[in-house]
Amino acid sequence: MAVVDSICYFSVDKFVKKHLKLSQKVHSDALPALNIIDQTQDHEAKVTPSHLVDEWLPRAYIAIGNLKTFLLGRFHGVSGKYLQEYLDELSYRFNHRFIEK
Repeated sequence: MAVVDSICYFSVDKFVKKHLKLSQKVHSDALPALNIIDQTQDHEAKVTPSHLVDEWLPRAYIAIGNLKTFLLGRFHGVSGKYLQEYLDELSYRFNHRFIEK
């Protein structure tokens, strides 16, 4: 997860080049700014009715739901200044959820 200033061709291209391997399979919604992913990835975009989003992008919606719960349950008054740190902590917790302490 990473904070971006806007969802535009430039920020999507920068994110993809930094975080994804070439020719990696990518599913997304049909937001036009995401069309640039086609240049380097095996990209499949689909307009999905709201009742089917869990089938098309299940991990994305799990991550979004976890983020909402994490921020609302733990922090009150989240600002953009520290948003990347919140995302980093959530990602760490999610990736280590099955490791016993």
